[in-house]
Parts: sequence; C-alpha cells; structure tokens
Amino acid sequence: MRSSNPVFSRRGFSRDGAAGFSGTQQAPAGNPYAAGNPYAAGNPYAADPAAAGAAANPYAQQQTQPGAPFAAPPAAPGQTDRMTINDVVNRTGITVGLVVVAAAVAWISGLSLPLAIGAGLIAMVLGFVQAFKRKASPPLILAYAAFEGLFLGAISAFIDQKIANGAAMQAVLGTMAVFTAVLIMYRTRIIRVTQRFYRFVMAAAIGFVLLMAVNMLFAVFGGGDGLGFRSGGLGILFGIIGIVLGALFLALDFKQVEDGIAYGAPREESWLAAFGLTMTLVWIYMEFLRLISILQGD
Repeated sequence: MRSSNPVFSRRGFSRDGAAGFSGTQQAPAGNPYAAGNPYAAGNPYAADPAAAGAAANPYAQQQTQPGAPFAAPPAAPGQTDRMTINDVVNRTGITVGLVVVAAAVAWISGLSLPLAIGAGLIAMVLGFVQAFKRKASPPLILAYAAFEGLFLGAISAFIDQKIANGAAMQAVLGTMAVFTAVLIMYRTRIIRVTQRFYRFVMAAAIGFVLLMAVNMLFAVFGGGDGLGFRSGGLGILFGIIGIVLGALFLALDFKQVEDGIAYGAPREESWLAAFGLTMTLVWIYMEFLRLISILQGD
C-alpha cells in the first residue's frame, strides 16, 4: 500500500506479501501497488508471510488473526540496523521540535512576511528534493524543518496579531487533537487502511489541490479572493475538508510506518517516516490556522 505522502510513495511498504520489504518481486494478482523490493537483496529479515515455505524462515512474519497486525521479525544477535518505533518517534520528535524552535525564533524576532515567504519557498524546494531522493538525507530533512518553521512562525504571528488573536495556539491544539484521535482510531482498527481507502484519499487530495491551485490563479490574476474557496462560507467548508484530508494522510503515514517496521526497513527509513509525518502535521496546522482566521476574521 503506497501513501499519498510523496516521501513514502517511492517506498514499496506492503503487508500483503507484495511490495516493500517482503523479499519477493512477484506480488499477488490484482495488486496495483506492487513494486520491487529495494531492500530484499541480502536482507535476512525480508520475510513474506504469504510466500510458500515461510514457516521454515525463523524471521517470517506471523499473523495471529485476520486483520491483526503482523509482528516484526526478531532481530538476530548483533543486528541493530532495522527501523524501530523508537527510531521513528525520536526522529519525528527532532524534526517537529526543530520546526517549533524555528517558528518561535521567527515569532520572537518579528520576521517579516517577505522573508517568511522566501523561507517557505526554500522549504518547499527542499521538501521536493528529499521526496524524490532514493535515500533519506538527515541534513536536508532538518534544513526543511528549519525553513518551514521560520515560515510558520512568521505567518502565525501575523494572523495571531492582525486577524485572529490566539489563532496559533488554537491551531496547535487542534493539530494535536487530530493527531491523537487518528492514532487512537488507527491503533484500535476503527480506521483500516485498505486499497479502497487509499484510492479515495488520493482522489480527494488531487481534487482538493487542483481546486486550490485554480483558486490561487484567479486570485493572482483576477484579484480579490479568487473563486472564494478560501474565504466566507466556502472557505470554512474547504478548511474543514483540508483538515479531514490531513487526518486521512496521517492514517496512511501510520500504515507506512507500521509496515516498514514489520518488514525490517533499514533504520535510515525512520528519517523518511519523520519527514513524512512532519509534512502532514504542517498541512493540518496550516488548515487549522486558515480556518480559524476565517471564523474569527469575519
């Protein structure tokens, strides 16, 4: 199952014996997400729970019941280079923490909007570069986090001081609430990431992005609020849709992290997991900030 997040979409994480770290190049028929396993060669931990003879493999994944998560294969003595949940949590903490620190610096120093927009553009370029790289680059990811934080800090300060007092803190609390709610629903299997779920999220995301791009073009060349998708009643509606999409992206990202751990992804993949989660959290925060500014600015 691929993620909508471009960071993960180049990785073939899968739990159905198809792509990812399963160690097999042939996926079950009908799986549109199958891809070659870049980590299968020489990986003693690449196990395919659907492959014949898996029982003879001491590292094969074991599924206790239908729909239950696969347990990660035990590491061999001295083997410490596989991604773990602690790796993902630590890297995500570092990346998100750097965003917060940079945002605080921009807020306290009163970084101007032109400089903030420049920082945002740099962050976008760095994000695209990392998204299309085959391997994680921690310096690149941390640079992205720093510039993204500068942009968020300046924009948040402007909205908080000029449009909606307290908007930044409300957006932070809203983002934390969404993250916690999605994590709980994912862990309890209230949310189940399937191929249908993936296709729905991708279709909705493409439509949303295209509409926002058209709205921006009309705003730039026609002036005003463009088609009105980011102001008034439509702005509120699309703000809510944006937050919901961000929540769905989180579920896809959790799925990728879970599968990467279960199939023995290299430890460096934890940086990509942290990068992808950070991008999604930034998306949700920005949608909350925009929605709150509309609600309180009217």
